[in-house]
Amino acid sequence: MEEEFKHRVYTLIGSIPIGFVATYGQIAKLAGSPRHARAVGYLLKNLPMDSALPWYRVINGQGKISFPEDSEKFQEQQNRLLAEGVKIVSGKLSLKVYQWR
Repeated sequence: MEEEFKHRVYTLIGSIPIGFVATYGQIAKLAGSPRHARAVGYLLKNLPMDSALPWYRVINGQGKISFPEDSEKFQEQQNRLLAEGVKIVSGKLSLKVYQWR
């Protein structure tokens, strides 16, 4: 994967304000590669364990957390978003309200 793309993705994710989210596709588009939403997911999946990047602020285009609902990662992502004031019902949130513009 292109290093410049990675850098743009990480910079964009680090720029998402507290209490807001972005979609994988949105980050890919803003990074200059609109067809690489899955690459954004891959980068987040492979972050170092000690990364301070707010990975949990990135969700899918349906406004849902992508992890299985019974997983620890789902619970962690949901809890972090709830702590920032994002209202989530059954793993879904309102993109109209919370999507970073």
